[in-house]
Amino acid sequence: MKKKILAGALATLCALAMHAAPMQQMRFHCDRDTTRINQLLDKGLQSGLKTGNALVTFYAHQLEGTPYVGHTLEGDREVLTINIDELDCTTFVETLYALARTTLEGRRSWRDYAAHLESVRYRGGIMGDYSTRLHYISEWIIDNFARGNLREVTADIPHSQHQIKTINFMTAHRDAYRSLKNDSLMTQRIRHVEAKLINHRMPVLKKSWLGSKDVKAALREGDFVGLVTNVDGLDISHMGIIVMDEKGEPHLLDASLSGGRVMLEAKPLKQHLSGSKSTTTAVRVFRMNN
Repeated sequence: MKKKILAGALATLCALAMHAAPMQQMRFHCDRDTTRINQLLDKGLQSGLKTGNALVTFYAHQLEGTPYVGHTLEGDREVLTINIDELDCTTFVETLYALARTTLEGRRSWRDYAAHLESVRYRGGIMGDYSTRLHYISEWIIDNFARGNLREVTADIPHSQHQIKTINFMTAHRDAYRSLKNDSLMTQRIRHVEAKLINHRMPVLKKSWLGSKDVKAALREGDFVGLVTNVDGLDISHMGIIVMDEKGEPHLLDASLSGGRVMLEAKPLKQHLSGSKSTTTAVRVFRMNN
């Protein structure tokens, strides 16, 4: 009996914890956003898909053609930005997560979507000021793994290895960030975050291995993929998802800056990442928990 009471209490606490910011702390792209999110969620539920990866792939195809627009989260104050009409690589991944998670729960309301968007975007799942946003993907995965949202599977893929890197790009280039440029207090808060990422050890899979049969067999359609960069102080420079073609070759489906929209890249992932001007050295792979 006590176990049942405890289980019920825990369930209640979890339900109370899953909340979105109040309306006055939200920002929408337009007044049709809530209706469109509800429509997407209805489609997801009608699809009958039951796994996170399958739903991520489903929703990614639904969002193909969405214009690439950067810096949509920036403003004079931090708010929960809900914008499925304009996406960059990170907001694309966050949007896919929130849509898939809401569907896995059997829910179809934009309010549930907003709660999951806040959960994946902010430290501890709760929005505060600019410094509470999970800016670095390395911290993003640590925080979301701790709360059961996502897990990293890079180390489970054949030929993966570890890399050590100090991540401090934001404070080293504070003039490039609107919220840091003239705010020494906010810069200090971000520097405090970066202090936890000094000599950060992260699993990576070098891009040269992406054509290997055992690597391709380990990847799943709907996996989130982060492109590891050789830029000083930065861990991951771009994100998308894995989509397999009819030959079993992994491709990147992403919000592409060069393509100007959400699109499926024509070349297999290994070829797409090759090129003399590419700063990408490796990839990291993340997967939703069902």
